[in-house]
Amino acid sequence: MRLVHGPAEPSELPPHHQLVVELRALRKVGLSRVRQISHPGLAAAASAAGLPTGPEEPAAGIERLLRAAVHWLDGSVPPPGSHLAPDPPAAGPVGELARAAAHSFGLVGAASQIAGERRKAAAAVFGVTTESFRHRQERQVIDRLADAVLGLAGAGAPQEGNPLPQATPPDVPHAVARMTGPPVHYDTAPGAVPAHPDIQVHLSPIELLRDIDVLVSSENTYLEMSKIFRNTVSGALRRAAAARDETNAVIDDPLARELRDWMARHGRSGLQVPPGTVVPTGPGALARRGVRRVLHAAVAVPRRTGNGYEACESTVVEAVSAAFRVAAGERDAHEPPLSSLCFPVLGAGRGGLQPERAARWLRWAVEEELRADPRWTVHLVTRTPALIPVLRGAEQG
Repeated sequence: MRLVHGPAEPSELPPHHQLVVELRALRKVGLSRVRQISHPGLAAAASAAGLPTGPEEPAAGIERLLRAAVHWLDGSVPPPGSHLAPDPPAAGPVGELARAAAHSFGLVGAASQIAGERRKAAAAVFGVTTESFRHRQERQVIDRLADAVLGLAGAGAPQEGNPLPQATPPDVPHAVARMTGPPVHYDTAPGAVPAHPDIQVHLSPIELLRDIDVLVSSENTYLEMSKIFRNTVSGALRRAAAARDETNAVIDDPLARELRDWMARHGRSGLQVPPGTVVPTGPGALARRGVRRVLHAAVAVPRRTGNGYEACESTVVEAVSAAFRVAAGERDAHEPPLSSLCFPVLGAGRGGLQPERAARWLRWAVEEELRADPRWTVHLVTRTPALIPVLRGAEQG
């Protein structure tokens, strides 16, 4: 008899950086040789998802988990009970991240391909050279695949004859109705009384969330978004919002363009804005996921040395307050009115606040704003499992 695993607690999951290291090693040998290397983090994630990882099946669970992760990256929602199906759709993945991941790990084509051949096939997805892919897109592909693995592991896996675990009370839509990426963690459990009924917590990349009216992006005080290929909240939203032609080349960069236009109209081109400033833009291609506005919060102040950024707790509070204020000003201009906002962990980027401290201040600031204006539903999102209890309000101090 095989044990059925329920949803894993965030503390039981392997850290993201460990999965990245193991995925890089696995990419080199390919899934056909998965037994040749040690992969305790991937094995733990597969086990948490309810997949076989015992002595007789050490590779089967990991392969199924990676196939499922590629499926999530492809932006489709499988029917309940099948999100860890062993085989991908017959047509194969469509999205570029998913296709590149499938080629990188030998999930499509000849499983016996050597690493160089698989990398070349993955690079062709983006239309770049193998060397360029290795330095840029491959890092993004592996990072996002690790995100998907964590999301699937955190949700647990339904087994034959068992329904999906009930992760939310009946009056809260199930995760699969909300997003097309990795499943989410809510701040409530069956029968529990949430710390605040209008705050939901997600373990996911922010750009994979669906049907949230307003997403908040973290920017520097020049309101310059991250480069479109960067693995940051700003870079991910910019990438997801971009318009592309039939070859997948970017033909419009609406978020960055609208920010530049705002700076020009207000005479701030090339100048800083006060920390905590929030500027709204349209959603660009994120509209396909139900997003209606993006708010850009200036929280990262460049250091005078030119090396990195710094942020402080008061800026996080000011940015949260400003985001609520800007969203409230636009609420009734939309039909139906705006009603939900999503915040990443502001101020926790390179050189900023310690992530746990930033998460605690974010949670506190959101609760303060909801006391003043309880009409909003707020979503807090992170890709770091260890921050989930803090964002839930389960850890104080």
